[in-house]
Amino acid sequence: MGFSLLLASLLTFVQLNCENLFDCRHDSLKQDIEYTPDGDRRWTERKYWTKLNNTAKSIISCGDGQDDWRLPDMVALCEVENDSVMRDLTKRSLLRGANYEYVVTSSPDVRGIDVALIYSPGSFAPIRHYPLRIKPIDGMRPTRDILYVSGRVVSGDTLHVFVVHAPSRYGGERLTRPHRALVADRLCAAVDSLRAACGDPKIIIAGDFNDGPSSQALAKICAKGMTDVSAGAAGRNGAEGTYKYKGRWERIDHIIVSGNMADRLRSCEVNDAAFMLEPDDKYGGVQPLRTYRAWKYRKGYSDHLPLVARFAL
Repeated sequence: MGFSLLLASLLTFVQLNCENLFDCRHDSLKQDIEYTPDGDRRWTERKYWTKLNNTAKSIISCGDGQDDWRLPDMVALCEVENDSVMRDLTKRSLLRGANYEYVVTSSPDVRGIDVALIYSPGSFAPIRHYPLRIKPIDGMRPTRDILYVSGRVVSGDTLHVFVVHAPSRYGGERLTRPHRALVADRLCAAVDSLRAACGDPKIIIAGDFNDGPSSQALAKICAKGMTDVSAGAAGRNGAEGTYKYKGRWERIDHIIVSGNMADRLRSCEVNDAAFMLEPDDKYGGVQPLRTYRAWKYRKGYSDHLPLVARFAL
């Protein structure tokens, strides 16, 4: 009884970049031919459903408990293609018995990838949600919308969640830095608006920022009285970040919260469960077991590992 009450008082929040969770159908308005049966990846229904179930396994493994396993309450996802993918993930994959609901964006990203929030209706009741569009500057491709969702948690408090997938470093970190700064500016403006309207709102910002904790973009957000609770997060099986590039672990995925949520933090770690890892034969140690290694299909999970934060309510 006491153990169950303890679990009920915790909110488990997960952030995960799924790595190209595409369906097999070509969207004529998007550059997604690569992930079709006739594309370079030979992306078949079988590979798609393996990817869905592997993503579900990753999410399930972020839960907590022993005899009574409790799934995460909320999951912020990056690199999901569309609403149909999210419906398959929540209603038809290994997650189908979890009763999860979701909200997903429909962004102008040229490849068609979006962000989404999965939630358990018993833990989070949405009040409103909408996308925040990022207007590109010169030399910048259209990018993912920021997803904003507000809702009530079991304590009765209102929680404000932003899900982010900032522009990549493709083309060079320095040249693309202003693109990520633009996303940071949009988030800062949204935080200011919430505080003007709500006084002391409870906020979680989560996603793939394509920037480390010491970057200018993250510094801008944290200067707004926000705390990157994932800045020092590590795993238990060798992961020193969520993403590994040329042998170096990077912390480009983040969970950033307002001060009143930072006070409620009980833990934040990288979920590097053994089944999501493989040996890094070139650089040593381990690395995420991704779906493809170069062009070779590996039947893996993602090139990112999940972040798991637990908060007392």
